[in-house]
Amino acid sequence: MYDFSHIANRRNTSSLKWDVKDNELPMWVADMDFETPDFILESLKETISIKNFGYKNIPARYFKSFKDFWARRHNFIMDEKDMIFSTGVVPAISSIVRKVTCVGEKVLVTTPCYNIFFNSIVNNGRFIETSELVLKDNEYYIDFLDLEKKLSDPQVSMFILCNPENPVGRIWTEEELVKIGELCKKYNVIVLSDEIHCDIVNPKFKYIPFASVNETNKEISITCMSASKCFSLAGLQGALVYVSNPKLHHLVWRGLNTDEVAEANAFVANAFISALDNGDLYLEELNQYIQNNKDYAREFIKNNIKEFNVRESNATYLLWVDVSGLTSNARLFTDFLRRHTGLFITPGEEYGKNGVSYVRINLGTSLDIVKDGMSRLKNGVDLFKEKQCK
Repeated sequence: MYDFSHIANRRNTSSLKWDVKDNELPMWVADMDFETPDFILESLKETISIKNFGYKNIPARYFKSFKDFWARRHNFIMDEKDMIFSTGVVPAISSIVRKVTCVGEKVLVTTPCYNIFFNSIVNNGRFIETSELVLKDNEYYIDFLDLEKKLSDPQVSMFILCNPENPVGRIWTEEELVKIGELCKKYNVIVLSDEIHCDIVNPKFKYIPFASVNETNKEISITCMSASKCFSLAGLQGALVYVSNPKLHHLVWRGLNTDEVAEANAFVANAFISALDNGDLYLEELNQYIQNNKDYAREFIKNNIKEFNVRESNATYLLWVDVSGLTSNARLFTDFLRRHTGLFITPGEEYGKNGVSYVRINLGTSLDIVKDGMSRLKNGVDLFKEKQCK
C-alpha cells in the first residue's frame, strides 16, 4: 500500500508549482504533490553511485519498457523501431509542428484544450483553427460536423488531439477515435495525439490509444507519451514519440534531432525504466486515491457552492468547474480568490474562449490539501458575493 496522504514538501525548492507566498495554496499547474515511489528513487541512487554525469545514450531497455507497459496496460503492441526518445511531450509537439507542417498552415485543436498547444502553433508561425467541444448531459463531445468542416480546409494540415482531453478529462471512445481517423485520412491531415495523461483514469473506465484502433489511425498519426505525469517525473525531462509510418517517422526523427530535443540527461532513462517496469500497483492505488479526491471535491461543491457545476471527468487529476452561476469572468474570480484566500487555481479562458466561465483545479495532492482548497474556495465565493452586493 502506498501512502498518498503524505506529500513532498516543495516550498522554497525552486518548484514551479510551489514557488508561492507562504499563505498561498497552489492547485494550478498539472503537477502532482505525491512523493515519487521508492522503486524509482532506488534507480536514481544507482545512477548517482556511478559518480559521473557525462553524456548518456538511451538504452534499448527504455523502449522495451514502454512497449511492455503499453502492451500490458493498454493492449497496444508497439514496435520498438517506431519509437523515438524526446526530452518531453511539449518539446516534441513544437518540433513536430515545425517539421511536419509548413509556415502559414493551420493546426486544428478541439477546445477547451491544453493551452500550450496554442503556443506550439503560434510560436512556430502557424495559425490556430478550433473546433469547440459541445456540452451534453454534463459531458463534452466532439461536434463532428464542425470538425469535418474545419478539416476540409486545405490549409489545415495537422490535428492535435488530446487523449484523454485536458482540461475536461474526457476519455475518447473507440467509435470517436475511428471517426477522427476516417475524417483526417479523408482530408490528408496528420493527427498528433498527446497521450501524456492516459494513465490517470477513473478505475471504472479505460483509455484507448488513438493509434491502436485500426491501421488507418496508426498510419496517419504521431503519438506522444511519457511516464512523467503519473509518476511525478516531469523535472527529469523524458518522453517517447511513436510513429509507425516510415516516411512520417523519418520526418519526426529528423525534427527532434535537428531541434536537439532527443538527447537524454543522466537520470531519465533509469527512472523511467523503473517506473514503467514496477509501477502497476502504484498506478492502481494512485488512480483510486485521485478518484476519491474528485468525489470529495464534487460532493463538497454540490453541497456548499450552489453557483458552481462540476463537469463530468473520467481522466486526469484535474477538475473542470463551471462558475457561470457566480460570474461570467472566471479570471476576475481567480484573481480575487488568490488575493483574498491564497488559493491559486487556473482560469478556464487559458484553454480556449469557451472556457471563459470555467476554472481548472488540480487535485493531484493529499486529501487534506483538497479539503483545505475546497474550504478556501467556498470562503472565496462568499467574499466575492459580498463584494458584488456592496
